[in-house]
Amino acid sequence: MSRLGSKLFMGLVLLFLAGPLIVVAGVSLNGAQQLLFPPRDPSLRWYAELFNQPDWLNAMGNSLLIAFTSAALAVLIAFPLAWFLWRYRVRYGSVLYGLGVAPFTLPPVITALGFLVFWVSVGLYGSIVATIVSHAIFFVTLPLVTITLGLNSIDRQVVEAATTMGADERKVFTTIILPLIRPYLISGYAFAFVLSLNEYIVAYMVSGFTVETLPIKIFNSLRYGYTPVMAVVAVVFMLFAALVFGLIARFGDLPKLLGAWSKD
Repeated sequence: MSRLGSKLFMGLVLLFLAGPLIVVAGVSLNGAQQLLFPPRDPSLRWYAELFNQPDWLNAMGNSLLIAFTSAALAVLIAFPLAWFLWRYRVRYGSVLYGLGVAPFTLPPVITALGFLVFWVSVGLYGSIVATIVSHAIFFVTLPLVTITLGLNSIDRQVVEAATTMGADERKVFTTIILPLIRPYLISGYAFAFVLSLNEYIVAYMVSGFTVETLPIKIFNSLRYGYTPVMAVVAVVFMLFAALVFGLIARFGDLPKLLGAWSKD
């Protein structure tokens, strides 16, 4: 394929991937309460509407609270597990790692159904705590993978040298291990945070209409008619995700965080 042909092909692929985003962004600019593309009477009124309606603000607050807390809890679960597997290399380590990634690799409906049965049986169905814990377990795979990549990138000879020089395990952990894997902790948290904001199936199954997040609010609003506010929420989500992942790509080694092998 010629250079011009490859550029044309990549341009078509980019247009295909960006097409839905362009349509949603255009719909959010409609002046009237209609979902039309191209937009008619372009206006930013619906962006202001998002922050002026209490029900949308409540859903936004729920989404942010759940995402912030569940992502932190996911990291707190993943970090000790990844550290244990890297430090001690137990024979059943692959089984523990498989359990750690299982919630995210299974179909979301199956995982959500398991959460539903559990929370109903313990009497916490419909609570925000159930949603937070469920999201933390569901997205624990992301920080587990990134932290494991960070730990595997550490040269064990450095750890052995520090131990030989008299550093105890706590000193090695705080002065060598933790600084080296800090970017992986942050990226794992960011991945879990962004996906929690956009998650619908698990949140709906464990809380129903009791705890209304932004994705649930969008689907609930469809029963009362279309409004460009839904597209505005999608645009805000896209911009926020682009900002988070852009910062990771700018200040971190994104290919390595995604599992790429070193060229060395």
